[in-house]
Amino acid sequence: MKDGRRLGAIAVVLVVLFLAVIWVIGMGEAVEKKEGFAQEGASIYGYSKLFDMAAWEINSNYVEKLNSKEMVYSGIRGMLDGLDRFSSLQDKETHERFIEITQGKYEGLGMAIGVRNGFIVVGSIFEGSPAYHKGIHAGDKLLEIDGKSTQGMNVSDASDLMRGPSGTTVKLKIQREGLEEPLEYEMERAVIELKSVPYCGVVDDSIGYIRFSRFSEDSGKELKEAVNNLNERKIKGLILDLRNNGGGLLDEAVGIGELFLDKGKLIVYTKGKDEKQIRKYFSQNEPLYKDKPLVILVDGGSASASEIVAGAVQDWDRGVIIGNKTFGKGFVQQVFDLPMDAYLRLTVAKYYIPSDRCIQKPEMSAGSPYIQKGNQQETVEELKEKENFHTKGGRLVFGGGGISPDIEVQERELLPMEIDLERKSVFFDFAVKYLAKRPDLPADFAVDEKVIEEFKEFLKEINFAYKSPLERGLEDLRKPIQEESLDSSFKFVLGSLDSLIQKEKEKDFSKSLERIKSSIKRDILLNLYGEKAYYEQIVLKTDPYVAKAVEILKNKDGYRKLLHS
Repeated sequence: MKDGRRLGAIAVVLVVLFLAVIWVIGMGEAVEKKEGFAQEGASIYGYSKLFDMAAWEINSNYVEKLNSKEMVYSGIRGMLDGLDRFSSLQDKETHERFIEITQGKYEGLGMAIGVRNGFIVVGSIFEGSPAYHKGIHAGDKLLEIDGKSTQGMNVSDASDLMRGPSGTTVKLKIQREGLEEPLEYEMERAVIELKSVPYCGVVDDSIGYIRFSRFSEDSGKELKEAVNNLNERKIKGLILDLRNNGGGLLDEAVGIGELFLDKGKLIVYTKGKDEKQIRKYFSQNEPLYKDKPLVILVDGGSASASEIVAGAVQDWDRGVIIGNKTFGKGFVQQVFDLPMDAYLRLTVAKYYIPSDRCIQKPEMSAGSPYIQKGNQQETVEELKEKENFHTKGGRLVFGGGGISPDIEVQERELLPMEIDLERKSVFFDFAVKYLAKRPDLPADFAVDEKVIEEFKEFLKEINFAYKSPLERGLEDLRKPIQEESLDSSFKFVLGSLDSLIQKEKEKDFSKSLERIKSSIKRDILLNLYGEKAYYEQIVLKTDPYVAKAVEILKNKDGYRKLLHS
């Protein structure tokens, strides 16, 4: 009987979703005349009557007892499924958690997520969080959360599964771009303290560096304090690091922008279907950091408010943007209070920066008038957004979503062995053991050959099992051999391959040696001294993005040419 009820409930949800889609896309021809409203050309009110009637009849007459709330929520979510991935229906608990994040504290794993191609995808990682220390990346696809597939799952449900009391654990299965095999992690939840400025300091004696990791209610205040601190230290240039900053509040983005742009400059404007959504935001105050050289670092995890700040600085030729193309999140959401403690977070407009570029990366959406281009479909609006634009000084910049940097930086991707070491928290565990005997280790220690030998011994102690791509290929080869009972015939060949693979694995360690040294030092510093030492000893000294920024800022002529090319 339980199976029957389950199947019946699924059937009801499918019916409601089907009716919801009919309502959204306006398929009036599929609706029979009833209660006096027309078959074609009915208004939204007419179709809402159809929806109400269907829901009433289902709830009243279906053979099993139904959960009215879940039935209606499923119908509303069905409508939202045809829109963009940022629009969602939230219950009271989910809405309150969303507010908590903007205020700076919650319990969970420390990642922002969204939906793409039917799966939950990581948008950005909060620094210092369990997700950050485990090496989760923006763009990682969550296949499973505690054994539950995320296919078809919405953001609210995925968030519910990952959040929980500090100290409890959750298991994730992740698919990463470029890797054939999924990665599995067991992560411990923690209290996530979301600081906007985890570090502020000086690199190379005269260049200020600010790591700005998120936008929240107090982020403007934190950044002002950091800029004032560096101004007092008489810096000659400034690096504002917005990498992996997933954005946040629009007002804060405007407040951050005006720290660098002259009073009266347009920072961003929004435009939607309703004229009320056309709003322009200008700098209201004189800049706190004026005239001196500025570099902003961005990457694929820089989104929303981060893109507003970087885009405005680029469009006014106020600074140089270095890194990788940003995420392309330019939708404006508004929260509507609904009855019965429900909240509708709905996209109502798009962000546009001073050059009139739209930040939003074009998406396919239900009901759009597509134009076919080769194997792809694009709307007229999407095609227009791919046109070339120009900064106020005449430099060529590009639309199509996201902010393209003035200077591209490519960082080496993690190799398979490095991924395995990170996801199994080997560096963290080694740091704990290593520091147990060396609690007074200085912050400027070196990871020398002696430390590496100790690390290798630790790998043996924990039976670290790393499978190289060649080894996984050999495992696939063994299966048909075993199925055909040909083990003895291939014994010599397989043994030789095993030997070669072990030698290649030893070479893999050598290839990854510099990254391994850096990761060992990172986790020791974070464990013993915290983020300040990590930034001073690793980021400011070895990060290729920071190195490029320092190079540009110290070359006055080169900096000037970049902004006037």
